[in-house]
Amino acid sequence: MDDERESGWLAAMRACAFGAAGEVEARAHAARLAEIWRQLAREDRRRFLRLIARHLGADPAAITKATDRWRAAGDEAQRIEAARVLRATLEPPYRRILVRLGGVREGTALLVELRAHLLTLGSAEPRLGALDDELLDLLRSWFDFSFLELQRITWDSPAALLEKLIHYEAVHAIGSWDDLHNRLDSDRRCYALFHPSLPGEPLAFTEVALTRSLPGSVQALLDEQAPLDDPTHADTAAFYSISSCQRGLQGVSFGEYLIRRVVTELGRDLPQIRTWATLSPIPGFRVWLDARFGRPRHDPSATPPAPARDPALADDANIAAALEDPAWVSDDARRVHLRPALLRLCARYFTERRGDGSPLDPVARFHLRNGACLERICFLGDVSRKGLRQSLGIMVNYRYDPERIEQNQAAFETRRELALAPAITRLASESLGPDASAGGALRP
Repeated sequence: MDDERESGWLAAMRACAFGAAGEVEARAHAARLAEIWRQLAREDRRRFLRLIARHLGADPAAITKATDRWRAAGDEAQRIEAARVLRATLEPPYRRILVRLGGVREGTALLVELRAHLLTLGSAEPRLGALDDELLDLLRSWFDFSFLELQRITWDSPAALLEKLIHYEAVHAIGSWDDLHNRLDSDRRCYALFHPSLPGEPLAFTEVALTRSLPGSVQALLDEQAPLDDPTHADTAAFYSISSCQRGLQGVSFGEYLIRRVVTELGRDLPQIRTWATLSPIPGFRVWLDARFGRPRHDPSATPPAPARDPALADDANIAAALEDPAWVSDDARRVHLRPALLRLCARYFTERRGDGSPLDPVARFHLRNGACLERICFLGDVSRKGLRQSLGIMVNYRYDPERIEQNQAAFETRRELALAPAITRLASESLGPDASAGGALRP
């Protein structure tokens, strides 16, 4: 029975790729294939994806033949023609299927859903990886910045959209409707990106606090009992959460565009704002620190730590105890004692690199690549369970200086130079002595 079903799917795939005599017939084949996909259960969808990757990829024999023809071309005209044939041969038939599926009713949403399922299969199968590459290439072209619309989300936005914000928030979970209302109050802003082919579905959104100084605690920002600030008196816009909403659009970067659009929008509405910054998590720090103490990794999905244990840190019983016992956060004496060493370790973490020269931390890679400067380390900036698990409660501020963004981007892309505030660079180079100063760039 399964063989019969797969034969039917394959016939529909081949008809969509090859069987159309005209555009009307091509659309009919695509609509038929889309209907098959929509009716499949989760496991059947995985079989469907493996089938299309196995049977409708590029033909290796045809590629070899076209390559040989290009190499044997005797003059420019022959080389141009051979190159044209080679390009056509390199394009897998399933690309035609994907393009045609994108043209059916709600086809873009279908392809985003299809890729979300594809990502669950991992990268162990090269054919599925090639299919993912092709689909990601299409989605990047369809979700070009020129098609995106920025909208401000307020408490008066449709309830269905507000529910989606609660569901998609990936940095600081929204615990209740009161919590959400607080994040949409007059001294806060929330903006989301939309695409016309996914109406009502946010692609990414950011939450911004309007403050009178650089914030160092997310609990203070999210305190529902805190008095409202007058946004016209704010001098700082702090991005404290940026969330992507569509799993199938992983790899399509919206964050940089979202930040720049919000800076433009807010700068027009509140021209007195002079500081554009973030209050950001450090998702890889705890994993890196565990590795330095020879402890097992507690989060397999985080950035892989450097393999070598650091013997210079292994004997510090106080830091080891902090890793074991979260109660140190509530003990004033232990907090004071641990603060200098933990901040130095955190600064040192930001100076270490991956093999390609970029920072270990994924959030740092995002902001530094986009032209920000790592401005300040915030001790106990997030004392939630998640914050303590990820980074022992430490957060950081990345600052976006409009006059230096392009310069910082160019330095990162061409020379992998990291824009770090001088105090952080000094901190990273200091010893871990218990009585050294914490430095002026650090939040008390």
